[in-house]
Amino acid sequence: MFKRSKSKPSQRTRATSPEDAGSDTPAEPITVDEDSAYSTPNVNEESSPLSAAKKFKDRTTKKSRLKSRLSFGAEEEEASISPSRNGPTYDEAYLNELKKSTPSSRAPVPTDPYDADMSMDITMDLEDVSALDISIAGEPDTLIHTESSVKQAKERRERLRKTGVSSSEDYISLSVTRRAEDQGPHPESRLVREEDELGEGEDEYAEYTSAQERIALGKKSRKVEATKRREMMQDLITEAADEDEESTEWEHEQLRRGGHLKSDASSSKAKVKQMYKPAPIPPAAAIPTLGPAIARLTQKMAQLTASHASNTSSLNTHAQEREQVDAREKELRTLVERAEEKRAWFSSFSDWVESVAAFLDEKYPLLEKLEEEHVSLLQERHELVNKRRLQDMEDDLSTFMGPLPVVQEDVPKEFDEFGRAVRREDPIASRRERQGHHSIRYQQYREAQGKTVDDDGYWTDSNLPLPDEAAYQDAVASIATRTHDILADVKSKEFLDPAKGRWGMWRGRYEDTYVAAFGGLGVVSAWEFWARLELVGWDCIQDPKSLDSFRWYHGLHEFCRPGDPNDEGRELGPEGDLVSSMVSTAIIPRLSKIVEYGALDVYSSSHIRRVVDLAEEFQASVSEVDQGTLKLQIFFKAVIMCFTNAVSDHESLLAKFTSTAGSRSASAFDPEAIPARKRFLARQVKLVTNLMRWRRCTGELFGVGQLITRIVDGCMLDVADDGWDVGGEEALKKITAILPQELITSGIRSRLGIT
Repeated sequence: MFKRSKSKPSQRTRATSPEDAGSDTPAEPITVDEDSAYSTPNVNEESSPLSAAKKFKDRTTKKSRLKSRLSFGAEEEEASISPSRNGPTYDEAYLNELKKSTPSSRAPVPTDPYDADMSMDITMDLEDVSALDISIAGEPDTLIHTESSVKQAKERRERLRKTGVSSSEDYISLSVTRRAEDQGPHPESRLVREEDELGEGEDEYAEYTSAQERIALGKKSRKVEATKRREMMQDLITEAADEDEESTEWEHEQLRRGGHLKSDASSSKAKVKQMYKPAPIPPAAAIPTLGPAIARLTQKMAQLTASHASNTSSLNTHAQEREQVDAREKELRTLVERAEEKRAWFSSFSDWVESVAAFLDEKYPLLEKLEEEHVSLLQERHELVNKRRLQDMEDDLSTFMGPLPVVQEDVPKEFDEFGRAVRREDPIASRRERQGHHSIRYQQYREAQGKTVDDDGYWTDSNLPLPDEAAYQDAVASIATRTHDILADVKSKEFLDPAKGRWGMWRGRYEDTYVAAFGGLGVVSAWEFWARLELVGWDCIQDPKSLDSFRWYHGLHEFCRPGDPNDEGRELGPEGDLVSSMVSTAIIPRLSKIVEYGALDVYSSSHIRRVVDLAEEFQASVSEVDQGTLKLQIFFKAVIMCFTNAVSDHESLLAKFTSTAGSRSASAFDPEAIPARKRFLARQVKLVTNLMRWRRCTGELFGVGQLITRIVDGCMLDVADDGWDVGGEEALKKITAILPQELITSGIRSRLGIT
């Protein structure tokens, strides 16, 4: 902040001690500054209420002048202008003398004579210190008591306060007028002096009273003291250097007013006197004629007309551009709104697809488990029927070719749960028992069908015994129940019926994105779960349902043909025929597995007709591109594998009898040998007939003709030769009538005499 100029300190006189009070030595005159000369009354003047009030007023005026640091001496000038009423009057001679005695330059700054090593060399007496009299400007001389006298006065006052005895001589009144009553030192204040309550305040103001200073006696302590003093001096110098510009300006102004600075020479320069210069008179111009003026105006008018036309054209162009920009802005706003709507819809669609994926991840393991269980049931049923058929054929071969030799094996005896030895099965008795059961089943079949012709060899005999059939039906019913339970906990219609999902909405609103993302394949992959779930437990051979009777077929057919459901001429959607994709992707592999693992009986004509119908339906359902693919050939390969397994069983069974022909003894004539041979040859004829039906459907795919040749040459020809007159010739003639010319082998031709 700004610093006010400090008045020169007045010379202080030593206060008269009580010992010197009675001496007649006159006191030294008191020296005051110029300001105090105008405001301080005569020291010898008696104390009175009027003089005290005057003193208080002068002191207040001085304090008010000192509070304003930015006045730049305005108040001092006003004070100097106003006549002093109370100060002495100086004449002109006295003032001239005072000016001569006043130095023109500032007094030299006193150097600090402080010496750190000599700082503690104190030679002043305490009595001399107590006798100093400091004269403050504007106030009379004040006696500064010593510390010991102040302490004695406090102790005396404390003793008088405790004893309750008061002395009027010790009481010093601060009031101008004396009162009759003694109301204490501060009758109008409720404040208690701090020095009475909290001590003398030495600890609080120790920084300013030097109460904490210590005398440095040692060399090291004196050096520390000197270092601290130099640091304090450096801090003071730094503070002085940090004065701001306004404080410096104020100090310079005060120095200038005091006459200590020389005035600026530039400001005292006299103004240069300006000389009068008359205004220049322009030269005379010729008066313009009418012709050039009209030409100039005409040219200017043409320029203005062209400029106007150009500006008009520019305005029209700008207006059109503005309209185009507005239209483009509307289009962009529409595009942005559509893009935001599309983004929001696809965000919701993505969440829905994720929920569908989570649903399928949870339900697919249950579905696959039921499918495997259904396939295992069909396989077990086929093994039971095929095992019984092979045993019947083995019994027929044993009847007309002789029984197989019994191999003696060292097999340990078996015991039942009661410890009894289990009786071994007699082959002859077992064969007779099986033949008896076969006769009973065939008689029941003839009665049920109402047939009178004996065609035992063409009978499929694929029915299970009643206990096994009941167990099989119970297992199939259990699978159907658990299939229904897969969706028992589902409440959303979108997961119960895939046709109610968001696939159609996607295709209707964003067809280009739907086509670019191959949305049709996504629909098929998601719809596959519901299609396979509907196929669980379905025996495609026994149950003659067509594919279009299923709900998944109808749903996909309607989905890929948007429009009015009553319109029969609807066109396919952008994704094409999804029914074809579903058949080639999911239906054909599933039904191929069912056919291969036991659903198809190659000895059954009805099964072959059904499998041919399925093949034709598959060919009609899949597109032309998918007909030659692996998916459609998988079904054909599964059917051929069933025929191949049957032919292999025939060859292995017949090989057991032909390999042991030399070791078997000639058996006696058995009247059942002729019907047994006819039944065996009839089964071969029926197998070849079914193969020819399948060949008409697929052609020579996967070696159908080779299988026919293996049956005729490997299984029929030798058996027919041995019983040529008892059914062999008749069987070969039936085969010749069935087979095309390219499949009639040379053995049949030579045996029948066909050229």
